[in-house]
Amino acid sequence: MGEGRGERPGPGLQGMAKSLDDGSSQMFPDELGILRSTLYHLSEGVVVADKDGRFLICNQTARRLLETATHGGNPQAWRDIHGVFKTDGQTPYPPAELPSVRALDGEDVSETEVFIHSDERPSGIWLAVRATPLRREDGEIGGSVVVFHDVTHKKERATRLRILASAVEQTADSVIITDRRGLIEYVNPAFEATTGYKLDDLKGLTPRILNSGVHERMFYENLWDTILSGNVFRATMANKKKTGEIFYAEQVIAPIWGATGSITHLVTIFRDATEQRKLQEQQFQMGLARAVQQQFYNAPPPRIDGFDFAAAAFPADAIGGDYLDFIPMPDGGIGFAIGDVCGHGISSALLMAELRAYVRAFAPRSRDLSEIFTLTNDALVADMGQDKFVTLVCCRLHPETRTLAYASAGHTPGFIIGRDGAVKRMLDSIDIPLGFMEGHAFARSGDIALEPGDVLALLTDGIIEAERPDQAGFGVERAIEYVRAHRDEGAKDLVDGLFRTVREFSDGMPQVDDITSVICKVTGRVS
Repeated sequence: MGEGRGERPGPGLQGMAKSLDDGSSQMFPDELGILRSTLYHLSEGVVVADKDGRFLICNQTARRLLETATHGGNPQAWRDIHGVFKTDGQTPYPPAELPSVRALDGEDVSETEVFIHSDERPSGIWLAVRATPLRREDGEIGGSVVVFHDVTHKKERATRLRILASAVEQTADSVIITDRRGLIEYVNPAFEATTGYKLDDLKGLTPRILNSGVHERMFYENLWDTILSGNVFRATMANKKKTGEIFYAEQVIAPIWGATGSITHLVTIFRDATEQRKLQEQQFQMGLARAVQQQFYNAPPPRIDGFDFAAAAFPADAIGGDYLDFIPMPDGGIGFAIGDVCGHGISSALLMAELRAYVRAFAPRSRDLSEIFTLTNDALVADMGQDKFVTLVCCRLHPETRTLAYASAGHTPGFIIGRDGAVKRMLDSIDIPLGFMEGHAFARSGDIALEPGDVLALLTDGIIEAERPDQAGFGVERAIEYVRAHRDEGAKDLVDGLFRTVREFSDGMPQVDDITSVICKVTGRVS
């Protein structure tokens, strides 16, 4: 391809071309017609050109294939051909390297791929080109013969296969290809990284080498029945690595059909789902724990004439470490407690459940809050790690006398607001948190007289330590101000409103700790 150079072809070459065009030849007419028809109807493009690149012969296939490079015109010479590129599809062919020019230099050019495209057809076509010199009777080169055919579809298919092969090699999913019998022929690098098996380890073996023993025989029978019937098998499977470690994989096994319509190979694609499965199991267990914990939190408050109780816990995670409870006590007393296990999440929730169990075990047997706290502390010490502790405040209300006593082990201050809105009493901590020191004797307050209109509030530090974007904390004072401003509302409205106020104060900041409160209102005289 490209313009020729040098002397014009001799009469022999011109005569041959003229013979094909007008039939004037010493050849018999039938022979000439057969030759001309054969040449012009070949499925390959054929161009015979003189040394100057002018076309002496250009058959129908050649004209059709070269339309892309001639803007749809009828090419008369190689100089009419434009947009010829090397195999990268972007580098123009230097004129001296074109097959037609190399043939004029006496070279027999073996099949070479070239890419031709134009503005009218930017997708272009790929041609496989061969070229040979055309010699006169005296041996001199008088032109060239170029034969070419369209390999666009073949080239595109090869490109797709190369992209597919690269994708399979680079994908994070494991890929296994076996023959119809299940013998492994190929595994990709992701499979080797996941299982520890190299392809050389697997020659002559089947994917049964991954069998973990978890699945029953019927599982595998169903697998083979599915894929050999031409369907795709999907499942989460337990497999075994080379080390013997079990892992779970989301797995797809599909048949590959051959040209004859029969299954020739099987392809398996899987992704390690072990961590995902662990997460799902953890979420399931967390859901169960949350359901159990919500039963604790949602227990109805006591209904006592002259008092209005409400409580609520809003965990920062699916489950929390805050504790709240209402507990019957001897001599008609009622206990209400609120506590906070250090941290939050499942470990704190388990300690909260343990704390609840101990308090509920000891409280009905004693009127003395000091004794209840001491027994609970001793029971918890053995189960507490070095970084764990519990703060707890528990009030014992005697409804008949309308008196209250409390014990607080390192807990956030509670408070009592009187009918006039003044802070009647701060329920400050009067001892160390639970779980630190075995045998410690805990203290309690003296009796506190309550009057109609009093509002008692117990809080956890999820309220007090809540922050807004400028890092200002909500604090005890804001909690007091909220309760004071809404003291005429019901206990349930106070609990819910306090939570909303804390979250509004945080102004979009995430809730980082459990928010829990207990409200007790003295509504009137005991009948």
